[in-house]
Amino acid sequence: MTDSGRETLPPFGIAEVTGPSMVPTLLHGDRLLVHYGGRPRPGDVAVLRHPLRQDLLIVKRLIERRGAGWWVLGDNPGAEGDSRVFGAVPAELVLGRVRARYRPPAPGSRRSVRARLSWLLTAVRPVRPDPAASARYYPAS
Repeated sequence: MTDSGRETLPPFGIAEVTGPSMVPTLLHGDRLLVHYGGRPRPGDVAVLRHPLRQDLLIVKRLIERRGAGWWVLGDNPGAEGDSRVFGAVPAELVLGRVRARYRPPAPGSRRSVRARLSWLLTAVRPVRPDPAASARYYPAS
């Protein structure tokens, strides 16, 4: 804790994805490198506290600022659990930006050498901002 009573976080941390809300960008079981305290921008994938259950961390894409909060959506339009359900998320609940993802191999999988090399080349990827995400969710009429 700091003198102001706010929790201090290390600059980087690891989070794990659970559920399908960020498919195809992120899959269940992916590990994420999170940059805490980075300035969030529209299009970023972020880790935030759920506005109705603040003990729960969620991963969503930041779509746009609305007043003092962020409108957030999952990349999977068929999944629920984003601002369409709980509204804008207060800015202080946005903890950090996702910088990269690591996709571990399937447990117990036995793969050929070629399949292992292919996995090795794609296991770690940057998670890039998508500034056009807002246009996908709010197409021009």
